[in-house]
Amino acid sequence: MTVSGLELTVGTVVLLVLAGFAAGWVDAVVGGGGLVQLPALLLVPGISPVQALATNKLAGIMGTSVSAATYYRRVQPGLGTAGPMALAALVGAGGGAALASLLPEDVFVPVILVALVAVAVYTVARPQVGRATALRWQGRTHLLVALALGAGIGFYDGLLGPGTGSFLVIALVGVLGYAFLEASAQAKIVNAATNLGALVVFAAQGAPLWRLGLVVGAANIAGSYLGARTAVARGSGFVRVVFLVVVAVLIVRLGAELL
Repeated sequence: MTVSGLELTVGTVVLLVLAGFAAGWVDAVVGGGGLVQLPALLLVPGISPVQALATNKLAGIMGTSVSAATYYRRVQPGLGTAGPMALAALVGAGGGAALASLLPEDVFVPVILVALVAVAVYTVARPQVGRATALRWQGRTHLLVALALGAGIGFYDGLLGPGTGSFLVIALVGVLGYAFLEASAQAKIVNAATNLGALVVFAAQGAPLWRLGLVVGAANIAGSYLGARTAVARGSGFVRVVFLVVVAVLIVRLGAELL
């Protein structure tokens, strides 16, 4: 298979399809699928980092759109939060992607790492957090906080990206007060918007490898559909366990990068 001058062996394509499926499943349950998919894309001989990032966004938006639709049908999350939050995240992601080449990544890694450790400790120490929805605010305050979270996390996704889905779940559970299952459902809607915002900017730059992204995206769709159904069937307790595993992987990966 030849993609934009890059020669891909059958083995490489199979690896990317498997990575796309696994990433879709993880991302649908709790976010963080890019931890699987992006490193696999970076293994393609001759691919540039920006091409890998852009292609990851293309495949990611295919999967998150399907998991968002699956969650919406089965969990029916309130769009009063997810809708405005998604619009703010879309704008934030576009801004982050536009500035991605200007800001050094090492400025953000230590801050993100400390935040992840704090979140993991908090989640383990408070086992009842995220078991049931108990919103901290109502009305205008709730909406303003959701908009700020959407814009901030969207900007991060466009700028850097790893673990965006997990950060959305963290924000929806830890800040706004949703249960893990409903938070995952709303996070998928917002994450689809962040992927779209970043992809529009990357597409304008000619960065995505469209044929490769569609192949990986098809596998991501299958994984996302299965992951969303699994999460709905197992409930918030299952999502919480997967969430902690994904956060632990993020901590290890970012810690290794920092060192």
